[in-house]
Amino acid sequence: MLSDADHRILKIIQLEGRITNQELATRCGLSPSACFDRLKRLREQGYILGFHALLDPTKLDRALLIFIEVLMDRTTGDVFREFADAVTVMPEILECHMVGGGFDYLIKVRVRDMAAYRSFLVDTLVHMPGVRETRTYAVLDEVKNTTNLHL
Repeated sequence: MLSDADHRILKIIQLEGRITNQELATRCGLSPSACFDRLKRLREQGYILGFHALLDPTKLDRALLIFIEVLMDRTTGDVFREFADAVTVMPEILECHMVGGGFDYLIKVRVRDMAAYRSFLVDTLVHMPGVRETRTYAVLDEVKNTTNLHL
């Protein structure tokens, strides 16, 4: 079970992953050694999965964000495994989620532009194991984009 101090640590580091231990300890009302020990325990117990830099996709020529519904031709374990294996090696795919409902997977893709997406769709996605049908949703405006969990 997480303590109030653990929650404070998690809230702060998910917003400021590069905060120093000294500053984190001060803001959490802990000694630096106690803060360091708690942070280490939270990592070891899997509450903290890693630290990442957030990059600006427009400055890196990946401005177009696309969501894709994927409907599989068969819903068997081996088809799902083959599809998942193929997805994991594709750098354009940022996220892939198996979902319940009218389709099987929801994929999040970042590419340079619509021509790059068309190439990805025609040359790659439709040829992946088990793909029967796709529906594309181009994002016009990112209203909210966060990785922060409400704690």
